[in-house]
Amino acid sequence: MKFDPDSVGIAPPANDPNLNSATALSGKLLSPDQHLLLITAGEWEDFIKEWAQFQKAKYHLVDRLGGANDYGIDVAGFVTDKGFDGEWDNYQCKYYTGDPLAPSTAIPEIGKLIWHAFDGKISLPRKYYFFAPKDCGPSLKKLLLNSSDLKNKLIEKWTDWCAAEITSKQTIELNGEFTKFIDEVDFSIFQYKPRHEVIEDHRKTPYFVIRFGGGLPPRPIPEKPSTAPLEKESRYISQLYEAYSDKENATVTAGNIASYSRLEAHFGRQREAFFHAESLKSFARDSVPNGTFKSLQSEIHTGVIDTCDEEHENGVARMKAVLDRASDIQLTENGLIQVTKVQDRHGICHQLANVNKLTWVLSDE
Repeated sequence: MKFDPDSVGIAPPANDPNLNSATALSGKLLSPDQHLLLITAGEWEDFIKEWAQFQKAKYHLVDRLGGANDYGIDVAGFVTDKGFDGEWDNYQCKYYTGDPLAPSTAIPEIGKLIWHAFDGKISLPRKYYFFAPKDCGPSLKKLLLNSSDLKNKLIEKWTDWCAAEITSKQTIELNGEFTKFIDEVDFSIFQYKPRHEVIEDHRKTPYFVIRFGGGLPPRPIPEKPSTAPLEKESRYISQLYEAYSDKENATVTAGNIASYSRLEAHFGRQREAFFHAESLKSFARDSVPNGTFKSLQSEIHTGVIDTCDEEHENGVARMKAVLDRASDIQLTENGLIQVTKVQDRHGICHQLANVNKLTWVLSDE
């Protein structure tokens, strides 16, 4: 029996949802915020490793120290090469299940770090941030926003929450010199990072699209070629001149290419293509996992190498055949396809020529 929507007694949605190919294939994407609310412990560990890549731009060293005997440190960002003898920040980002992070969970972590600082194992951090998949709860946020209340709560709950949790070797009593040490600690270093800020940090890593989907970020406009060729262009440019010379049966150089107007225009287009591909390479470094751009280069090389190895009238004819072939290759799997233009494909051919993986004038011709 054919389905008749008018026979259903429930009214249809007020606004019919739009359907595109991506939605038909994968369904509606969860937002990053929704994704983190459903994340498993193993996925959270991977997420933190990915998120730490963003932090590397801010620190001399970022390391994951969580585990047994971690001194209350999870991810440490060291500002200098002096380690704990210099400035550093702590990010407490363990996977806490159930409800949002509460004072009864956070304060023992604070107590552990302060004790080990008092004991001389580490220095106090410049900043100490809490964040968790379900964020910090309202009661913890209020304490972290009021350093004096946070200190008072730690002292009030020390016996109940902290004394037996610092180390398995002994119960840490709050008395004597340790009490004086706590009194001198600046509790304003203890703060929280809202989940949306952590997501925005992660957005600046090459792993965001793989974890959350939603497409690549906008690609910057490629730089225009410099007036004078750069050192990094030397080999593919020399190959261009070799191809031009082969075609004209005369020596074509930078000094006389202006005499060949069509070749001069062609030369300018090839440099623009090379800079397009270099721009895509830089974009890939910041937006997709390591190896994605190299894989794209490899696919294009595989697609054009047979064309390059065929017989051609001259080096320019070989180059043009290769560039035409690069334009036609069906690339469907690589993550950069949606932002790759024809100029990028041509530029990648010149990148390959720049490292002699493609040659326009063969030695046996």
